[in-house]
Amino acid sequence: MLRLSLLVLNVLIYVNVFGQISGYYQTAFNSSDAILKQKLHLIIRNHTTYSYTSSSTDVWDILKQTDRDTVNPDNVILIYSGRSVDAAQEYNGGQGWNREHVWAKSRGDFGTSTGAGTDVHHLRPCDISVNSTRNNRNFDDCISCVNVVDDGYHTGSKRDANLWTFEPPDEVKGDVARMIFYMAVRYEGSGNEPDLELTNTLLSKTSKDPLQASLTTLLEWHRNDPVSDWERNRNEVIYTKFQKNRNPFIDYPELAEHLWGNQIGNNWNPMMTSTPELEKEANIFYPNPTNGNLYLKGEFQQVVLLDQYGYKLDIELNSGSNNLTHLPPGLYLLKVSKFDGTIQYQKILKI
Repeated sequence: MLRLSLLVLNVLIYVNVFGQISGYYQTAFNSSDAILKQKLHLIIRNHTTYSYTSSSTDVWDILKQTDRDTVNPDNVILIYSGRSVDAAQEYNGGQGWNREHVWAKSRGDFGTSTGAGTDVHHLRPCDISVNSTRNNRNFDDCISCVNVVDDGYHTGSKRDANLWTFEPPDEVKGDVARMIFYMAVRYEGSGNEPDLELTNTLLSKTSKDPLQASLTTLLEWHRNDPVSDWERNRNEVIYTKFQKNRNPFIDYPELAEHLWGNQIGNNWNPMMTSTPELEKEANIFYPNPTNGNLYLKGEFQQVVLLDQYGYKLDIELNSGSNNLTHLPPGLYLLKVSKFDGTIQYQKILKI
């Protein structure tokens, strides 16, 4: 009885969390393209702002919480190198760490002013030398690659020897893309804010145009490096404790496709709030709820499992018996791609 009660509680928590996130974006449902972008902008703008450096809560303080090392909570994790360093050092005369503007502050010339310059959704702790190497380089896959070194070891980051580009390690490429996507939606030129846009044209070092490249590469990075628990936690900390706004591309990764990718022109309908046709079809899968074994029948091009946020799990399902005993209890989504090109969804409860 206790185990069942805890399970029910966990499921209710999952549903409640998703419901809160879904409600946050509700005004953007069933829209597309420029209208969708504008509605998302209206949802995430007017966030609580903080100073870059201050005697009260500032960006240093926030990053110590958003990027805290889960193994050593006195440390922060450096983007681009993954190294864990003492958070209390801050800059420390060049011996500590500094604050990387993932959307380079010169691209739009907003500096460290309150707003775009202090928006923690795109600020990350960084090694000082690696930050200097990145400079305001465009994000792109390098061609003539030069390894970027931090404290004597290769970081996985690369710069191009001939082009003004920077390629972060594979494990944070999606993080970088989603921070850039956020900035392009959050800052639309209202008031004194910059109007930030994405481009496939590489910018020179001296350009102050409010543009970031390369869009095509960033979309690929976003697809190949899905949202992680680290990003989700970071998004929650920023939202609940500080800025009171969210990064839509962490909550709903498919939004990038609707704005810049393969879903342009299609209305965005979050899957958890829809009533998919698949629910009306009998005996596609069973049992539901399931305690581990899920049976599918029928002809499908692909069947994958998503978590309650729409994040694709590394599990592809096939007709017949599928073993899900290794998954924790909770709410999941079954995404079925049919041979006629249609995609349908069904809620699955794992007990």
